[in-house]
Amino acid sequence: MMEIHYHGVVLGEPKAQARHRHFLRGKFTQTYDPSSEKKGSFASIIQENAPNEPWNCPLMLELNFYMSRPKSHFKAGKNAGELKANAPEWHSNKPDIDNLIKFVQDSLNKIFYHDDSCICQIYARKMYSARPRTEITIKSLL
Repeated sequence: MMEIHYHGVVLGEPKAQARHRHFLRGKFTQTYDPSSEKKGSFASIIQENAPNEPWNCPLMLELNFYMSRPKSHFKAGKNAGELKANAPEWHSNKPDIDNLIKFVQDSLNKIFYHDDSCICQIYARKMYSARPRTEITIKSLL
């Protein structure tokens, strides 16, 4: 039986991992992570529920990304605010789900688990919602 180690929600539009940027400084190429500030904000929100020591065991990560709906999903005129019949449930546009997953994994690294190599299973989905958020569940596989 899997033990739930953590379940939490971060309100707001889900964030995606941005590509690392490279630049020249003299003869040397340097790299920086443009997502580092966002990761810090994300981590600070969930930090209060973090374990005293990061876990170092096989883990399952379940992520549900709920994205805002664009205006085109809603009716206009007297029915404004109502969803159109053909409004999709699944978010199949950018950002890519793998970049959303990577952002969360990197944000939780060294806080909830020793290294993201501890993650052995991932379940993720991205859908539309009136309340954008990221839901995170971490379970032990032992």
